[in-house]
Amino acid sequence: MKAASKLAIAMSGVSLFAFAPMAWAQTQPTNPAQADDQAPEKEVEVVIVTGTSRGRVALDTPLAVTQINAQSLSRLAASGQADILNSVPTIKADGGGGEVAANIFVKGLPSGGQYQFTPLMYDGVTVLSSFGLNSSAYDVYYRNDLGVQRLEFVRGGVSNLFGPGSVAGMINYISKKGGETYQGTAQLELGENDRIKGDFAVGGPISDKLFYAVSGYYRTDKGPLDTNLDTVGGQVRGNLDYRFGDGSGSVTLYGQYIDDQVQFYLPIPLNGTTRKRLVGNDGQIVDSVQNDFGPSLGFKTPTGNFVSDINDGVSTKGGQVALSFDKSFGDSGWAANGRLKHSDYKHKFGLFSDGDGVINVPETLQSFLTNRGLGSTANASFTYVGGAAVGANALLFANRFTDRVRPAQDTTAELNLTKSLTTGSLDHTITVGGFYGKASAGDYNVTTTYLAELNNRPRLVNLVVTNGASQTIIARNGLLNAGAGYVNNHHEAERYAGYVADQIKIGEKVNLDIGFRVETLNGNIRRERTSVTITDSTTANLSNALRDVIWGNGAFTVGKVSTSEWAGAIGALYKATDRVSLYANFSRGYFFPELRSVSFNSLFQPSSYKAEIIHQGEVGLKMNMPKLSLTLAGLATSLDNRRQVLFVNDGAGGFIEKVNLVGTESYAVEATLDYKLTKHLRFSGNMTLQSNQYSAFDSNTALIGKDVERQPGFLYNAGLYYDDGTWDASLFTNFTGSNYTSSSNTILLDEWNIVNLDVGYTLPIGAKSARFSLNVYNLFDDDAVTEGSPRQDNNQAANGAFFVGRPVLPRRILARVTYNF
Repeated sequence: MKAASKLAIAMSGVSLFAFAPMAWAQTQPTNPAQADDQAPEKEVEVVIVTGTSRGRVALDTPLAVTQINAQSLSRLAASGQADILNSVPTIKADGGGGEVAANIFVKGLPSGGQYQFTPLMYDGVTVLSSFGLNSSAYDVYYRNDLGVQRLEFVRGGVSNLFGPGSVAGMINYISKKGGETYQGTAQLELGENDRIKGDFAVGGPISDKLFYAVSGYYRTDKGPLDTNLDTVGGQVRGNLDYRFGDGSGSVTLYGQYIDDQVQFYLPIPLNGTTRKRLVGNDGQIVDSVQNDFGPSLGFKTPTGNFVSDINDGVSTKGGQVALSFDKSFGDSGWAANGRLKHSDYKHKFGLFSDGDGVINVPETLQSFLTNRGLGSTANASFTYVGGAAVGANALLFANRFTDRVRPAQDTTAELNLTKSLTTGSLDHTITVGGFYGKASAGDYNVTTTYLAELNNRPRLVNLVVTNGASQTIIARNGLLNAGAGYVNNHHEAERYAGYVADQIKIGEKVNLDIGFRVETLNGNIRRERTSVTITDSTTANLSNALRDVIWGNGAFTVGKVSTSEWAGAIGALYKATDRVSLYANFSRGYFFPELRSVSFNSLFQPSSYKAEIIHQGEVGLKMNMPKLSLTLAGLATSLDNRRQVLFVNDGAGGFIEKVNLVGTESYAVEATLDYKLTKHLRFSGNMTLQSNQYSAFDSNTALIGKDVERQPGFLYNAGLYYDDGTWDASLFTNFTGSNYTSSSNTILLDEWNIVNLDVGYTLPIGAKSARFSLNVYNLFDDDAVTEGSPRQDNNQAANGAFFVGRPVLPRRILARVTYNF
């Protein structure tokens, strides 16, 4: 079916969609929770500032916008970014890994997860200007806290041509700034598994023109899954805001420092039929196969002894400094604004995997031997590290972890000049601007394979096999394969962009946006080559996997790539009444391929490097009534020349970054609803119905027409929100429809629903107040599977005795005391 006809069907579906059950999200006209400084009955007017040089009311903006205020953010964020972003239309966010590295999927676009199509920004400053230097997610560098005022998610249209640019959408958190009076918030949070977290945010005046705001957190936590691996650390950030006395603008200095480590959870073995959690050797349900045995699995290398830091999990230390300004120049119509940022982070991402890259599922003692041609249990000795023999009926799980050292630096600059003028009956706001970004990151990986039992916090296992008079040590101190993989890459991206846009007001009824952007990216690539080296020739009877190590040989492949591309957008809005608007927008944009996707031929020449082209169209309706606000929209997206990078098994126990050249088409109908049932009770929701298919697939044309993996056809959120100023309660659910684990569409994961509850009581204390609350994530303890085994990709098999997948995080209860002063 042609794209135009599919889009027409999507558009016609908008009117029918209005009568479907609505679901919850903080949508553009209003928010379930009122703005912090507003009485419950007062209507909220949403002004959007993301990606534009002049803020505008959402009802006057010809593109889709979602906004979530501070109060709602605090009640959504039980774990991390995924809990928040799951409430946004067209976004599916997997948070099964814990607090960080949320897998973000948007508009049916093909992605291995992370934030590949949606830059993460704070105060209009992107956390990292180029994604794909390695595979770490933006949210490992920067975290939310009580100093966030609101979230804006803007997609499509002219606004997304500004700054870092992304027509698929930009996630922007706006920070609180100090006001004319001193205000502050302190919060203590206690949770299961020894979670203790303290948050604060304070702000106020320094003088009549200078204001400050500081916020931060510190927490310790055994985690939602008890793995003997601790989460600990914190962040502090703030801003100084100087406001010109004539009201013409301000200059703001931002700063952030983070020193934090948090655990990350990967898929685990499940029952192959029910996909429920397994019972381990000790008779207990297996929630995780991680433990704190990393440092005991060291080994010799050509450059010395390697000792793992896997126990540190995802650790980040460093910070960011940014400067922003905006200034209008009297009655001339001219104004300027800009941002400058530099960040430097020391970062490690300890990744426990989801199998050994060969068998990948639990094995009996005999099947472990048979699968590797090692004979029978009569000639094998399985013992736990420490001495005791492994039981004959025990299950083993051979697994890997990868120490990934990933320092990152980034410098960005943006400058915009705007001019307001009138030509005849047209009012123009013209913006001419530019963006510069220079990001660099390392990617140093060492993979270790180990043998352990199938248990929570499993014990390591030794294995010696006897053949006649000879013995072979297969696993020593649990180590099964020393140096199973080695990567030492460094990537650097430098971007230059220029853009021009015009926001045109035609009379009182019509707004028209047009814009154009052109950009060049230059990439530098440096990758160390590897060799297999015998590092232990003195210990007798070692297997080759323990004796030989894959390691860097000091020779590097280097290369440069460069490409330029353009984007254009047009959007129109018609105000049928003061409270009802119709809009449409169309854009042609691009994404620069991830530098890690560039391959080299036998002559060490880099592959061709061309931008990925995205076309997007949307039509919709916005309505903002005193008690009812809703939006209806139909959208179509096509993406060509996409370099899809997947981190998968190489078949021999290591990993490769597999690159597929693909194209996709996606079509969606979206609706949001916010309805004030009574003075204190509100219903709010959103839903997305989408269809996403591959339109091109270079490595396997049989996959053309298949559904894009990990993209559900149906998403919704729905909730009731009560707040009378003393008592408040939020009961909301997030529904994710069934979706395929891989592009072959052979394994379908069932739909699931996660229900969350937040209940609070606010006690006035003079002019101050204290809120006592209880937050329950996953109220009914749903144990659905969010993903299969990404490392196995299309090779993962269904209907066996075991299935490797990542369950949603279990129910967790958090108690909070929040003091506002």
